[in-house]
Amino acid sequence: MASRAFATLLAVLAVVGFTSVPRGLATDPTQLQDFCVADNNSPVLVNGVVCKNPNVVNANDFFFHIVPVAPNAQGFAVTPVAVAQIPGLNTLGISLARIDFVPGGQNPPNTRTLAGRRS
Repeated sequence: MASRAFATLLAVLAVVGFTSVPRGLATDPTQLQDFCVADNNSPVLVNGVVCKNPNVVNANDFFFHIVPVAPNAQGFAVTPVAVAQIPGLNTLGISLARIDFVPGGQNPPNTRTLAGRRS
């Protein structure tokens, strides 16, 4: 009887152990910093952008002043925004694209001549 209880306890502990380990390994590591504003003027070259000193970060690092762009012949203009334009996006994995249309402007669909053909 004791060996059966021990086997049951061992089985329960094994199931609990095997089901809890993957969750523990799937968590994000603790963040070493709250934010990392890009320092686009840094001479250091790394894979990515070097972080600016948190003491010199200001609100303009999180804001993008849109410069009006002349639309093309179809009447639309695309303004891509990434870390180079908004340094506060660094390490967040975010980039944006703003599309401005003039009245009557159109964005033609992306077409490829052989897209409907099966080989």
